[in-house]
Amino acid sequence: MQDLFERFTTAILKLNKLVQRIKVHEMKKFGLKSVHVMCLYYLNSRPRGITAGELARMTLEDKAAISRALAEMRQRGYVVYDPASHSAAIRLTEEGVRLAEYISQRAAAAVGAGSAQFTDEQREFFYTSLITISDNLESYYDGLIKNSKGNDND
Repeated sequence: MQDLFERFTTAILKLNKLVQRIKVHEMKKFGLKSVHVMCLYYLNSRPRGITAGELARMTLEDKAAISRALAEMRQRGYVVYDPASHSAAIRLTEEGVRLAEYISQRAAAAVGAGSAQFTDEQREFFYTSLITISDNLESYYDGLIKNSKGNDND
């Protein structure tokens, strides 16, 4: 059992680190950081705009990190929004759309490289399994939290 835990956690951590390194490498030429990748990706998929809160939930980043990322992207001309409003719709500019499309192309290349030896069926099974594991672990964690709160009142 320990071997499975070690293999699983090591593989997940390695994947995360590699994805972060790829994001950093791709954003360096634009003077941006890895946090900007998912912001641009999600903003591009919602041309009508989304709020900073929605973006924080989608990217799994904290609101402060999203706020800093948006301010930098606004300064560089990639997004438009009213910074005085907490519920302002954030949209990509034309330059932001071009950068987001570049990111999408690079992301597709990275995902393709990561699953190069997979058949379409293997790829589908892998992603379905990964999402199921993530959902199951989230439920497990929620149960741990719920049980610990119940024990705190004892």
